[in-house]
Amino acid sequence: MPKGCRLRAVVLLVLSSSPLPAFADDQTQVGAGNEEAARLASESPLVHSADRFIARQPEQIRDRALRNETVDAITNRHTCVRHRAGVTSEEKERLKQQLIDEMLVRESDGDLIPGGLVAGIFPPLLDDGTACPRLPQPFFSSPGSSYHGHHSYPGGLVVHESFNDLSNLQLAAGYRRVYGNSRRDGFPVVGNGEGRDIEISRDVTLAAPLWHDWAKPFVFQWNADGSEFIELPLGGQGDYDNYGQPGDSRTGGHHIMSIAEAMKRGLLPDFVIAQASAHSTPTSGNEFKVVNWLRAGAILAHIDPVSQGYLVPDAQGHLRLPPLRHLGEIDLIATGQLNVLAEYVLHNISDSDFTLTGPAVSVAEILLRDLAMRYGYDPIDVSRYNRMYRNPALSYMSAERLLVMYSQGGRAAIIRELDLLREHGIL
Repeated sequence: MPKGCRLRAVVLLVLSSSPLPAFADDQTQVGAGNEEAARLASESPLVHSADRFIARQPEQIRDRALRNETVDAITNRHTCVRHRAGVTSEEKERLKQQLIDEMLVRESDGDLIPGGLVAGIFPPLLDDGTACPRLPQPFFSSPGSSYHGHHSYPGGLVVHESFNDLSNLQLAAGYRRVYGNSRRDGFPVVGNGEGRDIEISRDVTLAAPLWHDWAKPFVFQWNADGSEFIELPLGGQGDYDNYGQPGDSRTGGHHIMSIAEAMKRGLLPDFVIAQASAHSTPTSGNEFKVVNWLRAGAILAHIDPVSQGYLVPDAQGHLRLPPLRHLGEIDLIATGQLNVLAEYVLHNISDSDFTLTGPAVSVAEILLRDLAMRYGYDPIDVSRYNRMYRNPALSYMSAERLLVMYSQGGRAAIIRELDLLREHGIL
């Protein structure tokens, strides 16, 4: 096949690989598909086991305050969304304008959201505006990202967080083993076990992946047709975000809202900065991104990030990450980045599985579409296809499993997986 024809074939395959969502639901209202997604997720053995794993992890946290807040946020089905407590319609408008004025949201991005900019910044909650607004769906039924993105199925969030939490703990263990051991004469060596020469907080390492995506249950709610809410970018305007120089610090709104919740609950700066570093390391010229995310989170949390120790001004008046634990003096930040903890970068690395899990969903959706008629589903019937076929297949089997099994056994391996679902009345 000529090169141009091959390219057109690939483009057509990608464009036709997934059904388009129906007309988007109004995102000022709680997702009409949340309850159905929760029922599906609760019946998946994969999701159920991931939810149990996530629920047990906070029990290992030694710091009492961090443990208590994490247990409440992750496992309490009636937990309060603290940074939204008592926020009225008038207050939402004021905070929206503050984000615009401080160049932490691009006003035109509100056109992406059914319901506009306010709906994107303040996704609907149960008992919204009261002293205790609550999650509109259980933590365990949330997807891991936007529709067609990584882990975009009911229960994808807890599956995603299970892997990331294990990854972060293992990365920290590897660092301790390679860099934290020494011989009797004091020279460092790679040891057989985790060394004690260096300090990498197990509490921060364990809890950061659990908190990073905490806001996804209200950012990624389920529409009536089995698709998801659209996410608003926050944390920058996309052009001159680097202290007035070229740079784009926009990121998913869930990231900013999760930071806001951790701040509102009074979690310590070393933890919140590690949490905020999930989407970018504050190294290699990217510190401005993490700073802007902390600034945006502080606005939603109604706090001053400087007085609370999350940020400090440098000699030029720019807000920077503070030196924490035993790091250098504040005025030395301007001459070198003396404000980096290993936990920041390790958490960023642990959140990088989207490099495989994103493509896994794309591949799985192509395979599911190819086999849909075999199981009685027509991609043109978007609602039935999503709710009765696509979402159940991914919630039970996961896109990652289907990707690997396809690489091992081809189309026949996927048919075996889907046949199992049909035999049990799931498809």
